[in-house]
This record gives sequence, structure tokens and C-alpha cells, in this order.
Amino acid sequence: MSAPRTLATAALGGVLLALSLPPWPESTGTWPLGIVGAALVFAAVDDRRLRARLGAGMAAGLGLYVPGLWWMRDFSGPGFLATVVLESAILAGATALVPGGARSRAGPGLRAAAFPAAVVLAEAVRGVWPFGGLPLAGIELGQVAGPLAPAARLGGRLLVVGLVALAGAAAATAFRRRRPGLVPALAAVAVVVATAVAGAVTPSGRYAGTLTVAAVQGGGQRGFRAVDSDPTLVLQAHLDASAGVGAGAEVVLWPEDVVDVDGVFAGSPQEQALSALAAELRTTLVVGITEDAGDDRFRNASIAFGPDGRVVDRYDKVHRVPFGEYIPARSFFARLGDVSAVPRDAIAGAGPGVVDTPAGRFGVLISYEVFFQDRSRDAVRAGGRLLLVPTNASSYVDAQVPAQQLAVARLRALETGRWVVQAAPTGYSAVVDHHGHVLARSRLGGAAVLRHQVQLRTGRTVFVSLGPAPVVLAAAATLAIAHRRRRARPRVTTGPPPG
Repeated sequence: MSAPRTLATAALGGVLLALSLPPWPESTGTWPLGIVGAALVFAAVDDRRLRARLGAGMAAGLGLYVPGLWWMRDFSGPGFLATVVLESAILAGATALVPGGARSRAGPGLRAAAFPAAVVLAEAVRGVWPFGGLPLAGIELGQVAGPLAPAARLGGRLLVVGLVALAGAAAATAFRRRRPGLVPALAAVAVVVATAVAGAVTPSGRYAGTLTVAAVQGGGQRGFRAVDSDPTLVLQAHLDASAGVGAGAEVVLWPEDVVDVDGVFAGSPQEQALSALAAELRTTLVVGITEDAGDDRFRNASIAFGPDGRVVDRYDKVHRVPFGEYIPARSFFARLGDVSAVPRDAIAGAGPGVVDTPAGRFGVLISYEVFFQDRSRDAVRAGGRLLLVPTNASSYVDAQVPAQQLAVARLRALETGRWVVQAAPTGYSAVVDHHGHVLARSRLGGAAVLRHQVQLRTGRTVFVSLGPAPVVLAAAATLAIAHRRRRARPRVTTGPPPG
């Protein structure tokens, strides 16, 4: 394959991976595109020299992340370009790890195994670096409605990523109709199918009762940043929408930061209004608030009120949004561009995201935190029987980020064996069961109340017990084995010829 054709094949593979992601599959029918895209990327990388593998990986990354992170252009053009290049470089570095070229004697089976291992390591890096990670546009998000998604119960999102890449590598190997590659291709397919089936039948926790929960969406115009919105109108919109909750709701969830307090929340008029609402509805009310913490800092928290109107618990957001809730190395980045849209830095909270309420102990993942599997895992390990996701995606113009957030909420439900209730001021608000099925979803923009009977659940999935470490270690071991097969250089002897 010529160099231009290699780059074009890899770029097309990246684009197909992107097209498998939300919001394009509104009907959830495009998950096969992810496997086809992975097959094309592997075909472009397989048995190539290092420079060709780097180039193919970069082309695939650009094909995936330019459309997959397109929402970023509305906030910063230079930031969007820099992020796309960095994320693509991570994927390029991973494809460089796949053995190939003149000095490799790794057969087609070993190369087909090394490719998903490398992609898993790339996604593992993306999940933690830079600035705490950026797992948006992750390959796994395109699979939440497909047959591979239940594997998340065993190994989380990274195992789903590995299965997509392994299925793609198997398809590409088999398509070439090379007899030596047919057996490993069939073996890879068997591994993919067996793992998906094991995920589907593995225990996902135990039923522990039901609650009637209402997620409140105040509605409003989309595309406004927090600094540009009127906090009084936002609060009133959610108070008005809460009139539709009705009697008998045991938990009412409001979105993230729809209550903006000048000063401290305790004793504020906003606290008094919410206390009265909780008492009026006779419910546990969980509300997203922001409050001042000095002139240049603030806190983003979820406050839980009991049915008597008293504050019973609080969780402060731990995983903040870089360049959204705080500016890393502010003085440095201020020299490179305008950072006035984020005038203050959020103070990070600590500990697992849980709140203890009269209705039970719930895990809380505030907005961006739902993209990070460690937050949901920690919440379940700390006793959370239901996951609450108060979020705010109203600053995004289109459906891309809300749709990706709903997809990742479905993945968190599968990983943890917990139901998820999500509330957003302008959507998507949703109810997701422990199988990852969306049972209710609001529309973008309008006001809504999603009232649903949800399950409380206990117990741990395999992923909650073990975390992502086994998948990462298996990927690293696979690559290590593949590279031990590199051909040794021929020994050069000196001296007179024999005889």
C-alpha cells in the first residue's frame, strides 16, 4: 500500500470511528461503523515501518477527533486545534507500538493482538492526561447500544475499547484472505464473542428496593456560558418546573449549578427557597449550587435537603473541568489567549461522591465527572445504591456533548450495575437502568420533569471490584510479548574464511 493510500485509509477509519459516536447515531444503529473504522486503521498500520505507523496513527486520530471534539471550536479555535493534535499524537504513539517492519517476525495473530493492546493503552492515557484526562470522543461511546457494551461489567470502558479494536483487527486480517491469518482472525472473533457474552451474563448486583425519583429540567436557551446567564431566571425556571413533580416523589434531582449564590449558600435566600420546596414536596431534594470562596475562587456542590427542609449532606465536585471551571497554570495560559470566560477557579472537593439522605445513600457524579469511571466506581464502593448525575450542558450549542454525556451515563450504569438519573437544565435529562437502557429522556431546550420508579441496587460488578488495572496490565503484557519477537540482527563474524 502506497503512503498516500495508507494515510487515506487510516483517516477514513478515524472518520468511521467518529461517525459511530453520539450524536450521529441518534437511533443507536451505527455501532458497526466503529468496528469497520478500527479495521481500516489496523489495515493501515499492520506490518508497516515505524514512520508509516506514526503517520497512519496521526491520520486516524485527526479523522476521529476533528469531528469527535468539534464542539470545542465554539469555545476556542486554537484550543480545539491544539487538543486535536495532542489527542491524535497519543493515538499515533500507540500505533507506533504495534510491531511491524523489516525487523519484526511477529506473525499476523500477534500483530492483531498487539493492535487492540496499543489502542487500550492510548485510551488509558487519554483518560488521565493531560489535566486529568479528556475521555470525550472515546471509542467506547459508539458501542453503548451494541453487543460489546455489556463487557464493561468485566473491565470497564477500556475492555470495550479493546474488543472494538480486536474485532476490527480480526476483520481486516480475515478480509485479506491470507491463509496464515485466517486462524488467528477466527480466534480473535471467538475471544470477542466470548467476552461480550461473559459480560452479558456476569452478575450486575442485587435488587434492593425502589424509589420514585423526579429529574427537573427548567429549560431555556442553549449556547450561553455561565458568566452570561441570569442566575435569578435560571433558579426561577427550576422552581416553576418543580411544580410539575407532584406528590409522592421520594427524591427530586435538580441539575448542576442552577443555583448561583453571591457569598455562602448557608443562610442565603436561595437556601431558604429550596428548604421550603423540599418541605412542600415532602421529598429529598438534591440541588446543584455554586457559591463564592473568596474573590477569585468558588465551589461547585450538590446539596441534599431532607423532607423537613433541613440540609442533610453535601458533596463538592472533585474532578473539575480544565479551562471550564479552572485554568491550569493561569498566568501562563493568560499570555497565550483570553481566559476571561473563566474568571474564577473552582476549588476541588475530596473523597468519593456520595450523599447520605433519608431516602438512602446515593452516588453523585457532577457533570464532567460522569466521564471518569473512577468517580462512579468510588461512589459504588462507598455504598451508593443509585447514581445521580446533576449536569449542565446548556453552554453547548448543539447536541454533541449532551448526547455523549448520555452515552457515557449508560456505560457507567453497565460498569457499576446501578441505575442512573441525570438532570440537566436544558437537557438531556434521563433515567437509565442498570442494563444501560434509556427508560426516559427529555428533549433539548424545553422544561420537563422526568418522574420514574427506579431501582436501588447493592453488590459489585467485576469492574467495580477490580477496576481497570487488569485490562491495562494485560494490554502492556501483550505488547511486551509482541516486541520480544522482534528479529535479532544477524551476527557478523570476522576472520579468515574456513578451510
